[in-house]
Amino acid sequence: MSVLIKPIITEKMTADSELHNRYGFIVNPKANKLQIKEAVEATYGVSVNKVRTMNYGPSRKTRYTKTGVQHGKTNAFKKAIVDVKEGDMIDYYSNL
Repeated sequence: MSVLIKPIITEKMTADSELHNRYGFIVNPKANKLQIKEAVEATYGVSVNKVRTMNYGPSRKTRYTKTGVQHGKTNAFKKAIVDVKEGDMIDYYSNL
């Protein structure tokens, strides 16, 4: 099971990482906080202080078209915010 799926690189998360040393990741929905902590420490070589997780459900949309009512939804996902020890830093672009 791959725990980390992809990092969240948005303006809000970039500002949070610069000011408070917090980084965001989209993670496997079945992963728990200990697995997320171990995966971040192994992948990026940093010390993790705290992990916060959020489960997002699917967004459902309905459209009325010529052919009838179209129903759709987005995928559900789990997001993790990782607090890194002071002095450590994650550089997403060095691990290419």
